[in-house]
Formats: sequence, structure tokens, C-alpha cells
Amino acid sequence: MLERALHQPEAGFVSGMCPAMRSLESMISEIASTNIPVLLIGESGTGKEMYAHLIHRLSDNHDKPLARISCGAADASNFSAELGLSASGRDGAAKSEFGTVFFDEISELDPACQRNLLCALPDGDGSRSAGLLTARVVATTSRNLDEEIRAGRFRRELYYRINGVCLRLPPLRERKEDIPLLTEYFLTKQAGKLGRQRPTISGRTLDRFTEYSWPGNIRELENAVMKLVALGDENRVVAELAWEIPAARAVETGGNHSHSLKAAARAASRGAERELILEALTRTRWNRKRAAQDLQISYKSLLYKLKQIGLVDSNGS
Repeated sequence: MLERALHQPEAGFVSGMCPAMRSLESMISEIASTNIPVLLIGESGTGKEMYAHLIHRLSDNHDKPLARISCGAADASNFSAELGLSASGRDGAAKSEFGTVFFDEISELDPACQRNLLCALPDGDGSRSAGLLTARVVATTSRNLDEEIRAGRFRRELYYRINGVCLRLPPLRERKEDIPLLTEYFLTKQAGKLGRQRPTISGRTLDRFTEYSWPGNIRELENAVMKLVALGDENRVVAELAWEIPAARAVETGGNHSHSLKAAARAASRGAERELILEALTRTRWNRKRAAQDLQISYKSLLYKLKQIGLVDSNGS
């Protein structure tokens, strides 16, 4: 069942080949039909939301809708309504209209919403008190929740309620054997989406893709493939990744050592800048004005840097 779901076009990804992904998918196949809360952790762009949807699709409540809560924008005044809670029945117990409630970046919930969610979640004693959330809970985070708890930004008791099973999604740099398979999938997907003929890319490009560190993970890989399909120019896409190839490769292929070290330093600086920009865009869901504010640069400067590094947002603009 899991393998079939992973290869459905609407799934948005394909099954991983590396041991970490096979272990992850095996665990999902074991727990998907239960109602145990799931916490998905991983860097931005690793596919946490796609796996949240997969868990819902394989659950016993798949016939009910999935509710996605953007935790950074959640408002305590209407939080219960967002959870789909409504009192019904003689005992006044709450019934959820959703099969799964997906908390996107749960570490961003403000204290009031954290308190409300804690009151709504079952405490494990089997009681069915009013206001109890009966839907399956799946939460994601790209932050270290242990550190958030120590800093007083996240409630420890809430962490225990949402962490029934904790699954870690590895960054793309740790699953490089999956890059060719993902590239082929995205070539087909983007060709259909953009109405273009599906290109065939060279072994050289695949080698470059495998060498690249992909700080934006799967999302960045898909953006690169989208650009390749749209422009029909794999050399341009490869050129924009070339300065991100590890410094050791730059030193190895450079001229004298002094020049190579300077080039490596410049590449490292550009790479760090690109990663910070990607993280800001991911946090703000590609709202470039908000990202510029987070980065403490002007909107015009951000647009210039985006043009420099060839980033394309999820809308292709």
C-alpha cells in the first residue's frame, strides 16, 4: 500500500533508495493506520509536508479532510475553530470534522495557542472530555524542540503529547543516491506542468547535481529542474550551481594555491548567503518582502540577489 501511494503522481515525491528513507517509509507503513501522533523533524525543504499528507492518505480517517494549520500565523481567538472542534452529542464531547490536523512548523505556535492546543489534546488516560481533539495529529518542525523547551519558547508537556512517534527526514546531502531518481521524477512533473517536452539531461549534469550540497534540499532541486525545463538550457543551471561545489573540488581544479583558496572563500561566502536567503524565503513561504525584512536588507537588494543566484520561487516568478 505504501509503495503504491509513493508512486502516485499526486504524491509529490517518489520512494527513497537510501537506507534512512527506506527505514522512514517502513516506519510510516507500520504506524499510518493507527491514531498515534507523529512528529516529523527535518530541515526546510526535506518533504515534511508531503509525508504528513501521505500519513493522512494511508490512515483509517483518509475519508475525512486534512486540516493544515500554519502555526506561525495561528490566532488564539479562533484556534479551536481552525482545529475543527464543535460540541455535539448529549455529553457535549467535541467531534472533529477532520481526519488529520497537520501543524506546520509547530515550534512557531505562540504561547496562547500552545496552551489551547494542550487543552484540546487527549492526555492518554482515555477520557473523552469536552473540547478534546479526536483527529489524528501530525506536526512538523525544522527547529530543535529540546532547545526551544530549554529556552522557554515551547511547552514541555505539549512536546510529550505530539511526540508519539518522531520521524527524522534526512537532508538531501545525506541521501545523494536518491538525487538521480528525484531528478527524473521532477523532469516529468515539470514538463507536464509547464507544457514542455520532457528533456533528457546529460551524465555531467547529474554528476554536478550529486556533488552539490542542496542547502534548500528537495525544494531547491525541484526549482533547479523547473528552470532547466523552462529554459531548455542545462548548462546555465549547472553554471549557477558550479560555485557551490565543495571547496575541495575548487582547490583541486584551480590554478595556483593562493588563487584557489580565494576562490574557495568566495564560494563559501556565496553559499552561506544563498542558504540564508533560502531559509528566509522558506520561513515566509516565499513572501519576498517579509524575507527581506527578516534578512535586514531592502526589498530591492533581495530581488537583485535572487537574480544573481538564479532562485525561482514556487510560482515560477
